[in-house]
Amino acid sequence: MNPEPPEPAPAPAVALTKASAPWQALAPQGALDLSQGLVLVINAGSSSLKAALMTPEGAPLWRDQRPCDGEGALVALLAQWLGPALVPWRSAICLVAHRVVHGGERFVAPSRLGPAEIEAIAELVPLAPLHNAPALAAIRWFAEREPAWPQAAGFDTAFHRSLPAAASTYAIPAAWREQGLRRYGFHGLNHQHISEVVAQRFPGLKPLRLISCHLGAGCSLCAIRDGLSLDTTMGFTPLEGLVMASRSGSLDPGLLLHLLRQGLSPAALDQALNHASGLLGLSGLSGSMQALRQAAAGDHGGAQLAIAVFRHRLLAAIGSMAASLGGVDVIALSGGIGEHDSLLAQELRLALDWLNPFALEVIPADEEGLLARSCWPLVPTSGPQSLPAGPMG
Repeated sequence: MNPEPPEPAPAPAVALTKASAPWQALAPQGALDLSQGLVLVINAGSSSLKAALMTPEGAPLWRDQRPCDGEGALVALLAQWLGPALVPWRSAICLVAHRVVHGGERFVAPSRLGPAEIEAIAELVPLAPLHNAPALAAIRWFAEREPAWPQAAGFDTAFHRSLPAAASTYAIPAAWREQGLRRYGFHGLNHQHISEVVAQRFPGLKPLRLISCHLGAGCSLCAIRDGLSLDTTMGFTPLEGLVMASRSGSLDPGLLLHLLRQGLSPAALDQALNHASGLLGLSGLSGSMQALRQAAAGDHGGAQLAIAVFRHRLLAAIGSMAASLGGVDVIALSGGIGEHDSLLAQELRLALDWLNPFALEVIPADEEGLLARSCWPLVPTSGPQSLPAGPMG
């Protein structure tokens, strides 16, 4: 019998006017109690800049995003779009919290960012250049333009610090392992958020065996027991694991050696695996699951193949995570595909009928809320900073 969750707790009550609702333009809000201050959450990714104003409890006051390609475009957006938009709120902002994808072996918890920490993040850029480089550019921009605002970062790899050695270790020579070449795991901020939400929905279920499925442009699974990550599909970089929008996921290393021996350059290999593979490479059409569903309904062979490979790898990985947990109580879907592709949820219910009874939950991603909550204790003093009003940049 499937475990039945109680009614979810209501979201924190926040008095908002229409102008401050998510995805609306910023405006001063007299109805808000800003005595605690606000957290500005920055998620600078490989193709977009996302920003949010959150309460210390993680309740959203405003969110928005802009497409962004390259460090130059990012800096321009910060100066021309976000900076002016934040002017009415400058006196209420107490902390800037950044999402950083790769924390390496050093960053295993949310951290205040000073010069030493910023330099350490810079050293990690080669491990996740598509993600850490824009995050670093945003951190440096705020350090230069708003030095009075303390900065902190949450790391996608940190949630996976509980991985046992059997799950985090590659079967490679010891000399390589001593260089820190190991499985780190990613999407930890959202996997942690999902774990917390599921624990609230199923308070009496102990131990709670959860498979968290972050399915978006990037995809990964995490096997979680009682809030601890025990296994995950991504590894040393966000390229390992499931089929993604334009990333290949796991491949036979021998295939890569074959291509290199044929003369393909490492740069060309990197470009193909990260930007021309996955759903896009399989379909020859698009990396969007929504677009592929529509095309597959019209008998587009490439779209049908892409969906079939995506589903096959996903089911195999869910089976692997279930084995790591010794069974499963809850499977949670999140991310753009996980939250919105209702057909996938139906397919999973049918295909996973062989598992013991489990609950299938859909949980909206909320990396921004988790960042605000987890970074807020790092604020050096309580209450809003006293900053003069004026344009940033």
